[in-house]
Amino acid sequence: MFRKLARLLKINRRLHRENENVLRVKLRTDQLRAERTRFAMQVLTVLFGAAVVIFLGWRGVDWAVREFVTENPAFATKKIDLQTDGVLTAEALRKWARVRVGENLMSLDLSLIKRDLELVPLIQSAAVERVLPDTLRIRVTERVPVAQVAVARPDASGRYTTVIHLLDATGFVMLPPDRTMVADPTALQMDWLPELRGVNDVDLKLGRQVESAQVRSALRLLGRYERSVMFGRADIRRVDVTSAEILTATTSAGSEITFASQRDFDTQLRRWRAVQDVFTQRGKVIRTFDVSISDYLPTVLVDANALPPPPAKPVKPAPYRRKNA
Repeated sequence: MFRKLARLLKINRRLHRENENVLRVKLRTDQLRAERTRFAMQVLTVLFGAAVVIFLGWRGVDWAVREFVTENPAFATKKIDLQTDGVLTAEALRKWARVRVGENLMSLDLSLIKRDLELVPLIQSAAVERVLPDTLRIRVTERVPVAQVAVARPDASGRYTTVIHLLDATGFVMLPPDRTMVADPTALQMDWLPELRGVNDVDLKLGRQVESAQVRSALRLLGRYERSVMFGRADIRRVDVTSAEILTATTSAGSEITFASQRDFDTQLRRWRAVQDVFTQRGKVIRTFDVSISDYLPTVLVDANALPPPPAKPVKPAPYRRKNA
């Protein structure tokens, strides 16, 4: 009996110790959970406080910017200083820029104004800046046409009409300005521009550069011609780009000069000048001349007295003369 009683006491002591261990573990777990909960609440409090501070700061900055800058009457646009180096009017430029007097100068998106202007094919580049406190300054560089292409396009009635496309020196395609866009009516006269013939209509995409190698060669020829020894001695009125290797230029006097499209134009133009000077002294006029061949000079001549005088050279409008000066 004493043995049973000792065994029971021993069992009771063991159970007591186990219960104490369980209580200690439970106590530590509860304490750890409570500490984690307090820490989480502290973190959330700090984050919430920071969010409130940031929100109030942002709203405060936004209010200050609107109150003192973007909605401040002191920054209202009173003057739009528009200047261009070409033929377009300030009214047309202001319409394309989509800006008005009275708008807040600081709230204007200058990059958007620049983009809208440069989307106009007639405009090469634009510079836009604020001049505090009340002036918007816009400077425009226009594209200068160097050649024209006549294209037959169907109209609303189904009939075909001739539409003139202009090309600048880089082959950029544009339409001529209309009367509402220019201050000087002479800027609408395009008969001074040489005509390119044989151009594929598919190559003419408004607002984009021509990809045809022959058209680009013809534009280079016209550019070199205006800076060559032949400028003023002959007037190139047409350039045929039909052939793949040659360009045929026709002058106002009816002379047809054949150039190699992939060779140095300066050399070919000097050859043309040298031969023309010789035959002019002899009273002869070149009818056809192939300057692309360097070994010999295939030339057809006519007597100068047998030909009618060439028509007067079309005058380049004053705005374009100023720009090319």
